[in-house]
Amino acid sequence: MPTTENKRGIFALMVAHCAGMLDLVALPIWVGTLVSQYRFDPQQAGGLATLFLIGASLASVFFAPRFTHGKAKWAAVCGFGIAALAFLLSSRSTAFPALAGLHFIGGIAAGTALSFTHGTIGHAGNPHRLFAHAGLAIGIFGIIFLGGTPGLVEKFGGPALFVALATVMAVATITTLMFFPKRTRHLVSGTANSAVKLPPLGSAVWCSIIAVAFLAMTQAMTLSFFERIGMARGFGVSNVTFALVIYGIVTLFPAPLAAFLERRVAATTVICSVPILQFVFAMIVSHTSNYVLFAASGALMAFTIIFTHTFAFGLLARLDPTGRAVAGTPAMLMVGAAVGPFLGGSLVKFIGFEAIGYAAFVLVALELVLFNMTRRALVPSASLRSAF
Repeated sequence: MPTTENKRGIFALMVAHCAGMLDLVALPIWVGTLVSQYRFDPQQAGGLATLFLIGASLASVFFAPRFTHGKAKWAAVCGFGIAALAFLLSSRSTAFPALAGLHFIGGIAAGTALSFTHGTIGHAGNPHRLFAHAGLAIGIFGIIFLGGTPGLVEKFGGPALFVALATVMAVATITTLMFFPKRTRHLVSGTANSAVKLPPLGSAVWCSIIAVAFLAMTQAMTLSFFERIGMARGFGVSNVTFALVIYGIVTLFPAPLAAFLERRVAATTVICSVPILQFVFAMIVSHTSNYVLFAASGALMAFTIIFTHTFAFGLLARLDPTGRAVAGTPAMLMVGAAVGPFLGGSLVKFIGFEAIGYAAFVLVALELVLFNMTRRALVPSASLRSAF
């Protein structure tokens, strides 16, 4: 029987995490393809990605509080299956209204699946470590996807992107059907017909939730136009594709490093300092004409969000052992990520690529304020300081 502690269960959660967090890897190719192949302007292209992420956010907002009395396996299977169908139908359309509707439906489906995936990870024996495994998986997936998809799109056109996305979702459907695990920890939790009432989430949890949303917004805003910025700066298709491969390779390292440092560095230290690097790298990506700096900064932005969010996830799992907060991970990530492509597209359309760096400064400042509010909200006892 697959559980969150054996190989089959962990494998299923890793695949489900990769499919559900597809935007973390696919956004530059996704938005770039919509601009170059479908001839949408940056705002429209960013808007379609935003619709997918809004759908995922709404699904997560709805299902996260209900995670404790839901059927996680079937939510994942059905969610990924519907998302696969939505992307497959997208490959057969070029009309903006049809693509908009399919993106929104696909987002709702993927967000539902991801909510129950992350909630299940939160009920593992060691959520921080299991989420780090999932982060490593998305790094491997990123290398494959970013290395292969641009060539497919160039050879077969825009529909090839949506076929690739549908394939990812279909693989997740089959994997979760076969191996989705049962929860290892069965915690006291409320149900629809139970007299047990779950306590409200504390201020420390809410501050972290909002901060993670801004973390995702900054990443999505910059990453969505990474490919377009590279092309506009004259780096060429091959160099931009190589930069995306480097991005994928770098995503291999932050999750294992976060797992190694779990007991060596306090989570509050990480979340209150590392996000500063987001602003630095976003500013470089949006301003530099040097290819090496461009490629390195794009890749290190990925390192920053995965490393920071792994610690934030583990912290939230400890602050809310019912699993509701981590089940809401897709909501906090995708509410931010949903705004990112549209915001970035609007800034590029009306101001230029450089505006992305300045917007990142504002968003990172808000992240740091909220993460520091989380740190201050924790009970200042010696035992809690050592844990957090």
